[in-house]
Amino acid sequence: MGAQVFEVGLFKPSAADEGRAVMIPRTWDADTLIRSIGWLRLQNADGRNIYVRPKGEHDLSLIDDLSADAVKRLKASGFAPAAVVETSPGNFQAWLKHPRQLPRDLSTLAARKLAEQFDGDRGAADWRHFGRLAGLTNRKPRYAGENGLFPFVRLIEASGAAYPEGETFVAEIAKQRELEQQSRQGRRDARFDGGAIRVTRSIDDFRANPRYGGDATRVDLAYAIYALSHGANDTQVAEALRTRDLSHKGDEKRQNQYVDRTVGKALKVTEGRCR
Repeated sequence: MGAQVFEVGLFKPSAADEGRAVMIPRTWDADTLIRSIGWLRLQNADGRNIYVRPKGEHDLSLIDDLSADAVKRLKASGFAPAAVVETSPGNFQAWLKHPRQLPRDLSTLAARKLAEQFDGDRGAADWRHFGRLAGLTNRKPRYAGENGLFPFVRLIEASGAAYPEGETFVAEIAKQRELEQQSRQGRRDARFDGGAIRVTRSIDDFRANPRYGGDATRVDLAYAIYALSHGANDTQVAEALRTRDLSHKGDEKRQNQYVDRTVGKALKVTEGRCR
């Protein structure tokens, strides 16, 4: 993957019933990760799914829930992955390496476009999505065999190379992002008559406001509408929403879907006001 530092997540939804953390996060360099394999195996045997992603902004995009045919189409279309992982029998994740590191909003756009183009999981398409760590087992209950064993997450290939269409693809999505930003900013400028727009209240200010009665979902939506109306972009709002523990929403896919839904609702409200 070419990253120097990784975030590793050990996820077990039922841990809450046992009074333990649903997600155990770790931040390690590659050497520390390798030295920790024994501990990861122990946690995996205890029912935790083990995930990995690069820390911070990076030059990779993850496409989740691919078929074998989709992986072939990636290669035939000039999007050969830097790594391919079989997460369960017949299901794959592909890490694509861009020609350079992408900022968060552009990285999210890249992941979404790739998921759309190659029939991946759009709900798992963002700049910092976890992939499964190869060499450990997929502990989702539906994959348990009759003997009670779970399938291994297998590394299929790992060239580490950037995909050939990288420069063209990144240029295309960068242009799309620029046009979208210009359009959105134009609507906001029209609404505010060109006045200064800036976010002066944080999401913690909303969380502390008694008017929401501690309802975190109401807080998230209210803050998202406020921030988008005051010049923040959707990536910045999504990052703010993720500053609270969302593990009760389910696994990372469901957490991302919740964040996307909330931002989407807020965008509809703010863009409706701008018309």
